[in-house]
Amino acid sequence: MSKQKKEEAAPQTHEEETKEQNEQEAAGEPGQKKETKKKEAKKEKDSGALKEAQEELQKQKDSYMRLAAEYDNYRKRTTAEKLNIYADATAKAVSEILVVADSLEAALKSSKDAPEEFRKGLELVNSQFTAALQKLGVEAFGEAGEAFDPQLHNAVSKVENEELGENAIAMVFQKGYKTGDKIIRHAMVQVANCD
Repeated sequence: MSKQKKEEAAPQTHEEETKEQNEQEAAGEPGQKKETKKKEAKKEKDSGALKEAQEELQKQKDSYMRLAAEYDNYRKRTTAEKLNIYADATAKAVSEILVVADSLEAALKSSKDAPEEFRKGLELVNSQFTAALQKLGVEAFGEAGEAFDPQLHNAVSKVENEELGENAIAMVFQKGYKTGDKIIRHAMVQVANCD
């Protein structure tokens, strides 16, 4: 074997391989280099586009979640407003007809000497009126013996009475009415043993 063939058959070192590849690229294969660069550029462009698309998707998700939360808050707010409107309308209508309730109670109190049929008729009308108020969610309050509450009762006078406790209602001049937590009319009362 010749000396040249022995050298060719000997394994190449890493430096020799790199040098040979560089020579091949420089000598006759520039198309491969350009193609590799194009592929790398396309990969970078695609990864950048993917990243932008992911960011845009996240923005859209955030926007959707905010919109859903706003809608939920709007729905809750309008539901509460509807209930308040109903309560306000009921309170206003009932406040106008409470004069009738007061008149019926006064008639019942003064009808002790009236004929039995007349008294039964007044009691029937009063019970129907009370039932109608209950159907609307309206309840009366302010009875003698209850504790005085300035949020519910309007004290028009005071009296000393040892039979009643401190700040107890001694007499009710006019019943109070409420629907839920909304006061339609405060009860006018006389308070016992208050300072």
